[in-house]
Amino acid sequence: MAYLFVHFKEKITPDGEQVYFSVSKDGLNFEMLNGGEPVLSSTMGEKGCRDIEIVRLHTGGFIIITTDLSIAYRMDENYNVDWKEVNSTGSKCFCAWRTPDLINFSEQELLPIGREDFGCMWAPEVIFDEKNNEYLIHWGSTNSFDNFSHMIIFYSTTKDFKTFTEPKPFFGKKNEILDTHITKIGDTYHMFYKNADHPPMNMHATAKYLYGPYVHDEDFEKYMETIDKANCYEAPTSYILPDGRWCLMLDFFGCEKEKMGYVPFISDTPGSARFTRATEEFSFPYGFKHGKVIEITDEEYERLKNYYKN
Repeated sequence: MAYLFVHFKEKITPDGEQVYFSVSKDGLNFEMLNGGEPVLSSTMGEKGCRDIEIVRLHTGGFIIITTDLSIAYRMDENYNVDWKEVNSTGSKCFCAWRTPDLINFSEQELLPIGREDFGCMWAPEVIFDEKNNEYLIHWGSTNSFDNFSHMIIFYSTTKDFKTFTEPKPFFGKKNEILDTHITKIGDTYHMFYKNADHPPMNMHATAKYLYGPYVHDEDFEKYMETIDKANCYEAPTSYILPDGRWCLMLDFFGCEKEKMGYVPFISDTPGSARFTRATEEFSFPYGFKHGKVIEITDEEYERLKNYYKN
């Protein structure tokens, strides 16, 4: 068993907002591939890749999906960004690449999943719906009907990532939410997401069924209240370590300034969202930004290491 981390680097230049690979044998210590340079770079749409998702397909191979957006290209001469403008006029599609082996890639695609009334489509993530034998892709969007002021989570389904159902609301609250991560452990679906306000921190909820209803985890919220600068974490992703512990990664945004990026939190028991920050156990070559960790085989690990030699 090994791990692949697919992510971007938030820099003030466009090369940071592309697709990067890092690998690990223990899920604790990651090393960059390709000399720390992008594995894939966007030449379409907004010409940026943020919020990287990778899916191992049931039919074989993988698909990489990203938010089609470059914040660097939208910065003014003082590196300021009009986030209201980004949320209303940003990416209307997702970027995608298909690959059989993580080395050979198809031409870049733009996936036109969204609706005309959407603002920017943020943070795509995919989970396989075993009951219906299809993939559910979920993401955050604002809408024109409220002047792009309130983000909720939408979803669409697909069997082949070529045709998609009409987007529908998946999860929303009175306050704005973003960055949903859903994983199934045993018979329970776990959803982590970021409250933009009231309070601005990551939350956890569980459900017996993929489509909910999801029940809020009060204990996880109380734990997050103890974390310094809890409002600065977002983009959850999680995976099981080789020793059976559950690792939740939260992205401390603004890592170009803070030099942090993803921060690990560990639970001794998968499915028990009783986490402890465990920064001292981990090592990263640089600040990883919003991405996804998947398990890969030892053969895939060696192939990636040999091909993307640093």
